[in-house]
Amino acid sequence: VQLVESGGGLVQPGGSLRLSCAASGSIFRVNDAVWYRQAPGKKREWVAGIDIGGNTYYKESVKGRFTVSRDSARNTAYLQMSSLKPDDTAVYYCNTPARVQSDYWGQGTQVTVSS
Repeated sequence: VQLVESGGGLVQPGGSLRLSCAASGSIFRVNDAVWYRQAPGKKREWVAGIDIGGNTYYKESVKGRFTVSRDSARNTAYLQMSSLKPDDTAVYYCNTPARVQSDYWGQGTQVTVSS
């Protein structure tokens, strides 16, 4: 199974982006979807997740600004980001918890928040 993230780019502070994560198989039908990010010089960190029941979870610093969702029929997960801050600048990755534990990652998508 491959996970391909897209939707990143350069955005001004306060702007919005919607990240997508397309799976080559039906992995999101039976697994939670999680989003991580890695800023330059920092460790990769968990940002948000959505379980197969649709319950969502967020890192405290993104609560109220980011929204995670999934479309199991399309095998795609999304991360809607708004009110972006320079501290949100990072490479964003989607994954499943099992792949995280196995250290399997996609190429990620770069998000840069700058004026």
